[in-house]
Amino acid sequence: MIEQITYQNQLLALIVSQKFDKPGIHFFTPNELSQQLAYMRHPVGKVIQPHVHNPVIREVQYTQEVLFIKKGKLRVDFYNNEQKYLESRILEAGDVILLVTGGHGFEVIEEIEMIEVKQGPYVGEQDKTRFVGITTAQAKIVEFVQP
Repeated sequence: MIEQITYQNQLLALIVSQKFDKPGIHFFTPNELSQQLAYMRHPVGKVIQPHVHNPVIREVQYTQEVLFIKKGKLRVDFYNNEQKYLESRILEAGDVILLVTGGHGFEVIEEIEMIEVKQGPYVGEQDKTRFVGITTAQAKIVEFVQP
């Protein structure tokens, strides 16, 4: 199950459910995104040819993050670029989310372990603008329905 969270035709996030299970290679992101996300499933004995990545000059304007939920439950709150709250999702162990644009906040529902991947170099507090988010009671949790 793959879910795209959008607002006014802008991709805010992409969620890959731990239930997603298809053979082969599946890229979920358009080529122009500065952070690429794919799922791969191969049988025993599959050989992935050795390779090196060539130096390519890239320009990154916005930090995009990938979170891999190892354990626990996390509520993700989505905001537009004007910091207006939109809606929330619940992530569980095995889920992966790519945060592309807009704002986001989190509340831990069950003790969590997660891995974060984002582009560098890290520029500290210059990288983000913090703002006051919603309370637990204000969360509008949207359940993903497979089309």
